[in-house]
Amino acid sequence: MRIIFLSIAAALLLPVSAAAQMSASKDAQYLATIKAVSAYKINDEETLRDIERLRENKRFNNDLQKMLNKLQNTRTKNSDNKKVLQILENAGKQIYDILK
Repeated sequence: MRIIFLSIAAALLLPVSAAAQMSASKDAQYLATIKAVSAYKINDEETLRDIERLRENKRFNNDLQKMLNKLQNTRTKNSDNKKVLQILENAGKQIYDILK
């Protein structure tokens, strides 16, 4: 009886675990896509000059660092972190779907 119960419990939990892993894998794909496309577009002829100016702009760099300091990879429960991650995943999914 115990073996049957464990088998049923495992059968019920495995699809959920597999689905969660698939979802996490897709989210990772979307984040990787947005990172790769961003790096590629930063080196685009049309934006490269502006990007170089921003890299030299101390005020922008200080403001950017202050914004980044609000994010922490260890505090995923933080609402700002969740919002930013959702935005990145959604944008990554849209880019992934366009370029696929």
